[in-house]
Amino acid sequence: MGQPKYSGTTRLSGGRPKWNGTVRIDEESLNLPARWRTGRMIFVNSMSDLFHDAVPLRFIRQVFETMAATPQHTYQILTKRAERLEELALEIDWPKNVWMGVSVENSDYLYRIDHLRRTRAQTKFLSLEPLLGPLENMNLQSIDWIIAGGESGPGARPVEPGWVRSIRDQCIAEGAAFHFKQWGGVNKKKAGRILDGRTWDEFPQSRREAMTTSELKKLGLVD
Repeated sequence: MGQPKYSGTTRLSGGRPKWNGTVRIDEESLNLPARWRTGRMIFVNSMSDLFHDAVPLRFIRQVFETMAATPQHTYQILTKRAERLEELALEIDWPKNVWMGVSVENSDYLYRIDHLRRTRAQTKFLSLEPLLGPLENMNLQSIDWIIAGGESGPGARPVEPGWVRSIRDQCIAEGAAFHFKQWGGVNKKKAGRILDGRTWDEFPQSRREAMTTSELKKLGLVD
């Protein structure tokens, strides 16, 4: 990405850079949120996983202290390491401006929802993307927001409309906000994001009311 902090963390595979397993702690970025006076929605780790085994608890606590010290912002954290998330949850102070989520791509990873549910995060969300299989009979108790979307790019695996409808209907039944991001495919723009005649842009209500349209567009949550 042309940034020195990522140097040496990737290898070329199939002509594209892939992560090589190197974990590097970026302490300098801890100072950034305090410089932004106007409240923002901040995706904390779009290029990483804060709960990777190689990330020390000391640094995770620093990240949470930074978020607590900047209540004007809302922070999203997404992890695939749900077991470690629950393991460390009691070692962390959870400010109310932190939204905690786990990735669930198919039914093999439904167990991650239980780990998330047992944390003290006030807002909990699921990222069901890329959606690679049906997710039936999910336990959505205490889950506030669900994002679903198909895989995109060359070789993208297709998503079945029935999978998406089932997730939407489960959200409606449980009272969880539902956001459908995309059908995906080789040309995701052409495929669009219409489901049964409309877009689904639901959002945890308190934060959505405070966000501007430009903020929502930056997050890819509205066109």
